[in-house]
Amino acid sequence: QVQLVESGGGLVQAGGSLRLSCAASGGTFSSYAKGWFRQAPGKEREFVATITRGGRNTDYADSVKGRFTISRDNAKNSVYLQMNSLKPEDTAVYYCSAYLTGAVFTAVANWRYWGQGTQVTVSS
Repeated sequence: QVQLVESGGGLVQAGGSLRLSCAASGGTFSSYAKGWFRQAPGKEREFVATITRGGRNTDYADSVKGRFTISRDNAKNSVYLQMNSLKPEDTAVYYCSAYLTGAVFTAVANWRYWGQGTQVTVSS
């Protein structure tokens, strides 16, 4: 059973930066694509970023392109999300995901494993 644990969330002023981490255990980490999603109050969970198994390819939601960077370290069983130039609209609970089961990586239903989430709050 794969377990994902996020960390690194917190309160930051607009324009600031945060780095989220997601540590995995219980599975073959390097074999899985990884993703980050977020969910703001009253809204559906939405795709933020994804990275392939080897880390060569990444993709981002239009709303975070140029500001967020996803990376992974298979030796540490970890995936990261570097968030720069944060905006109040980035406020949400951020979730790490693993094991893509379908072709559409932006779909929540196509990810098998999820972390418990970490809160990111951006003040204006």
